[in-house]
Amino acid sequence: MNTKTILTILASLVATAAFALDAPQVGSAAPEFSLTDAKGKTHSLADYKGKYVVLEWFNPECPFVKKHYGGGNMQNLQKEFTSKGVAWLTIDSNAPGTEGNLSAEQAEKVTSSWKTHQTALLLDTDGKVGRAYGAKNTPNMVIINPDGKIVYEGAIDSKATPNPADIPSSTNYVKAALDESLGGKPVSNPQTKPYGCSVKYKSS
Repeated sequence: MNTKTILTILASLVATAAFALDAPQVGSAAPEFSLTDAKGKTHSLADYKGKYVVLEWFNPECPFVKKHYGGGNMQNLQKEFTSKGVAWLTIDSNAPGTEGNLSAEQAEKVTSSWKTHQTALLLDTDGKVGRAYGAKNTPNMVIINPDGKIVYEGAIDSKATPNPADIPSSTNYVKAALDESLGGKPVSNPQTKPYGCSVKYKSS
């Protein structure tokens, strides 16, 4: 890992002190929202009532996000669970002019070149949805059940590093929670500490 990458990671990990974000409690109702995707189509959480929904906070420039997309880990998860009827909504809450913010055109290019399998990549340029969910990091993962309740919130897995080599030996919290939920079981580990780059919210 070169010095530039290390400095990028360290800078990204610095918390944005201006925002004290609290995630909704597991078991509480998921905050309603409407956002547009890269094609300009609006997606509301209410559109997916009766389905499991995964929310994934995203920054294509973040080394921790690249960890899970570079080797296809995130794409494989998306493909596995969307094929089982789960709605997977990837959300970019980074403000215009900051690292990771995507225009609609850029978002289209990312989904194509990275061969992603999410239901939609949503653009949250004013950060309202990210703040409503207390999303602090990329990736930050939330699972919502068909009743609209949050059943998991936190990290994608158990190894908080940007190293793809750590993926095979880590516990994938999202996969475990979805497998349990879809199997009619309670989530055994419903909340973990998310890790990754800080979400670059718009200044108030």
